[in-house]
Amino acid sequence: MANDVFGALVEWAPALLTGLGQNVLISLSAMALGSVAGLLIGALNFSPLRPLARAWVQLFRNAPWLVLIYFTTYVFPFEVKLFGHYLSFPDWLKVTLGLALPASANVAEILRGAVGSIPATQWEAAHSLALTRAQVFSQVILPQCFKRMLPPWMNLYAIITMGTSLASLVGVHDVIDVAQIASNTVNRIPFTVLMYFSLLALFFAWCFPISRLTQRLERRYAFY
Repeated sequence: MANDVFGALVEWAPALLTGLGQNVLISLSAMALGSVAGLLIGALNFSPLRPLARAWVQLFRNAPWLVLIYFTTYVFPFEVKLFGHYLSFPDWLKVTLGLALPASANVAEILRGAVGSIPATQWEAAHSLALTRAQVFSQVILPQCFKRMLPPWMNLYAIITMGTSLASLVGVHDVIDVAQIASNTVNRIPFTVLMYFSLLALFFAWCFPISRLTQRLERRYAFY
């Protein structure tokens, strides 16, 4: 009986890994979009548009991720017309946008915290060289922020990766959806238990090394 259960898991293993690849794709895409948007929004914190940036951060940091995913899934159309051609707008891309929103808000906060940790003397020294505020920020302050931002940024990526497990709720064929299909197909309680333990192991195998590397980077840059 146990051999049958493990044999069924082996048969479904390629599909599980393919599904995990979909989750990883969503997490990488969401983090890339969120990082670009977050850096821009975070920079607005040091401009006259600060109230707009703060509103964005407060809204999307405190909004439930599932609500944002449902929002982007059902607000955006199933296809878009571009240069006279209709292009599909897949659900996984909508989920990516839904996760990119809180990612951007958190990256903006990470940037704000990193800039705040820079000693005021750095600003004063740069201003003494007759640099504009924009030049000081882009050429002096921002390069020093990246090392400070890297550990929390990586931790945020791990959290976003775990958040991709919500994608199956809006019809994305990810690793959770594969597990549900496999459980319903085999229809055996031991197999279902083993399947979901395997899901835990897959997410752990992907996120744990990121967590360990984050801790190493935090210790390495602790003197900053």
